[in-house]
Amino acid sequence: MADITDPENTIIMTLKDGDVIIQLMPDVAPAHTARMKELARAGQYDNVCFHRVIDGFMAQTGDVANGNMEDNFNIGRAGTGGSDLPDLPAEFSKIPHSRGSLGAARSANPNSANSQFFINFKDNDFLNGQYTVYGQVISGMDHVDAIMKGEPPMNPDRMISVKVAADV
Repeated sequence: MADITDPENTIIMTLKDGDVIIQLMPDVAPAHTARMKELARAGQYDNVCFHRVIDGFMAQTGDVANGNMEDNFNIGRAGTGGSDLPDLPAEFSKIPHSRGSLGAARSANPNSANSQFFINFKDNDFLNGQYTVYGQVISGMDHVDAIMKGEPPMNPDRMISVKVAADV
């Protein structure tokens, strides 16, 4: 496991194959960092599926309203929701959408990010300056690479648990 130097701003995401350690960026995107920690501490990310996983691009998850309910795939609702909290303003920066970076998923409105996020499988420079980057995988990227692909996947993988390292 990676050396965790800032446990208050480090996320431990447990997947079926092991832990993914994500270093959050409170100095770059304080509102997005705070939201992820708030939802993780409330257990809202636990058992939420990866509802959109595009090979060679990214894995999207975090639909805390719909992403953990099996029937939502059958009626096409997985990936359409967020938390009950207000949407977040964009926190664009010069941090690139590189392999392992954590980006805020949103609608066409730049200020519509809420609970959903994606992890880039590769450098996706075309996203730079258009989506908020607020974390970086520092360990366990091989577990991210192994997430079941599809839009939605036939048998979606889930975040078994998501914790703030300071709380573990």
